[in-house]
Amino acid sequence: LLPKLRAERGIDFVIANGENAAAGAGITSVICKTLLQAGVDAITLGDHVWDQKGFEVDIDTLPQVCRPANLPRTSPGRAHLILEKNGFRLLVFTVLGRSFMGLKAECPFLAADALLQDVAGQFDGALVEMHAEATSEKQALGWHLAGRVSAVLGTHTHVATADAALLRQHTAFMCDVGMTGPHESVLGREIAPVVGRFLDGLPRRFEVATGDVRLCGALVEVDPTGRAEKIEWLSLRAP
Repeated sequence: LLPKLRAERGIDFVIANGENAAAGAGITSVICKTLLQAGVDAITLGDHVWDQKGFEVDIDTLPQVCRPANLPRTSPGRAHLILEKNGFRLLVFTVLGRSFMGLKAECPFLAADALLQDVAGQFDGALVEMHAEATSEKQALGWHLAGRVSAVLGTHTHVATADAALLRQHTAFMCDVGMTGPHESVLGREIAPVVGRFLDGLPRRFEVATGDVRLCGALVEVDPTGRAEKIEWLSLRAP
């Protein structure tokens, strides 16, 4: 779906969170390259960043991939990316939330502040991904960065929210842009074992589902100064 979408809508940059691409847990270098070949310009990650064995080594060989910026500075991988097209420089980075999240991270608010200060003057617009569970934490970061970045877009819960909006000073925001994957599922997993687990509490293997595959995300339009003009949620079913 992506090449056709890019052509039809004149999309300049495509950023994909790929942290569940390896059968629902982490990502591999091979999958990263497959996503890039499909038309993705940059890949962000989340709390499952280190789920696949050896990826902590491979990530340094992938210049279009960045891990969450508020992990310890000693973590491998890039904390941010700067993409460029037609003279426009787009800063991309992810911060992990800390409410109800397992992977320990530094304060996402202070980490975002520090990164924006460190690369000041090197970008024209900025897309900040907030990979978090709590909608309150996502909204708070959106307001915290309003007017300083082009967009604050949430991921992690797999379920799209109905709050796409332009915050003050033209910052696009959405709590969660939704899941690209099988929607005839429970968060991407086969339905029956998940329902069974809720019914009796017994452990089961949660296989990745295959029904009703969709591409989901948010389309953000920005002006040459990086001010967001429009945000639109996208949900396209695979043929």
